Amino acid sequence: MSGYFSTEFFEGNRAKLRSLFRGTAPIVLTANGLSQRSGDTAYPFQQDSSFWYLTGINDPNIILVLDKDKEYFILPEQDRVQEIFDGSIETDDITKTSGIKTVLDNKTGWKQLTVRLKRVKHIATLAATPDFIPRLGMYTNPARAALIEKLKAVAPTAELLDLSPHLTRQRMVKQPEELTALQTAINITTATLKDVSKKLGKYNYEYEVEADITAGFRKRGADGHGYQPIVASDNNACTLHYMANNASLDDKKLLLMDVGAEVEHYSADITRTYTLGKPSKRIRTVHEAVNDIQNYALNQLKPGVLIKDYEQKVEHYIGEKLRELGLIKSITPETVRRYAPHSTSHFLGLDVHDVADYDRPLETNMVLTVEPGIYIPEENIGIRIEDDVLITPKGAKILSHTSRTSQPAHQLS
Repeated sequence: MSGYFSTEFFEGNRAKLRSLFRGTAPIVLTANGLSQRSGDTAYPFQQDSSFWYLTGINDPNIILVLDKDKEYFILPEQDRVQEIFDGSIETDDITKTSGIKTVLDNKTGWKQLTVRLKRVKHIATLAATPDFIPRLGMYTNPARAALIEKLKAVAPTAELLDLSPHLTRQRMVKQPEELTALQTAINITTATLKDVSKKLGKYNYEYEVEADITAGFRKRGADGHGYQPIVASDNNACTLHYMANNASLDDKKLLLMDVGAEVEHYSADITRTYTLGKPSKRIRTVHEAVNDIQNYALNQLKPGVLIKDYEQKVEHYIGEKLRELGLIKSITPETVRRYAPHSTSHFLGLDVHDVADYDRPLETNMVLTVEPGIYIPEENIGIRIEDDVLITPKGAKILSHTSRTSQPAHQLS
């Protein structure tokens, strides 16, 4: 699927970045690199979101330079064997997509850039994330760190300036093209979930559900999943990022699906929880509580709201519902987070958890999720309802309106 983003979109993003940055320092950014999967094979390539936002380029290891009135790419070194196996980089395509006319080979480009960097006091780039993020148990792509190491080597006295605050500010407010891509991804996701929900009761394993979701995304034109799909039955849903998706569905009562189709790098993020049999009164009551919390949260979102204030209000409301359910006696952050351990909203866009400044008030054309959940491991109950919303002058507009309240195989409401 293509056609949402024109050359003018990427040219405009670069111009906007220059206006926000205001400095005269050269801007030097890198594409992501490939990551090893096993032996001599790599994981499917995923471009650095900010690099794509400025260029539209999906090739790895390319350097972007914005320097006064000049802008150019530096290509990676590529030998004949790499070209045979991976294909050569098509410079005409790069120019056509990005609008950047100067594309230099690695040796020529770095020679030109080095001469310039040795004369400046500052260089603007994107700060590297740590090699390893302990709370996520995840290693990060090394491309930014490698670029910074090289910049320090060629210009050891220059100070590096971090562009992250400027690009974060820029990416938080979505442009019409971005909203179109997001809405398409959301429509594909909701249509696929609707189809899958009609077949509940016929699946024997979680992975069979995942397979149909994948097929539904692809046949409707999505590039694939925006993130690893979560298909979690009963107590598995109490592991928030459960991704094994291999349990038998025999004797299970609930099935939670947290999935999002990706369209031209923009991802939906939608969760629906369904019953696999006639729901008990307890399941109905918990589902109604989650639905009430979501409606309360939706009514709080509007321009000018600070997310931290919003989250505090929603947390207290969750506490009231947990008390009604007999799960807690007093409302404190600790008691609430025992059964509702995650925040209610995050920003959505090029990244499923998109970059954001959470101290910045909400503005029109920001896109967020609203995803309250209640998880009771001792009762094998995990229920979450997640929708994607657009901030408008009048409040939150639900973009994922189809089956918003998780219409289950057996109705919960």
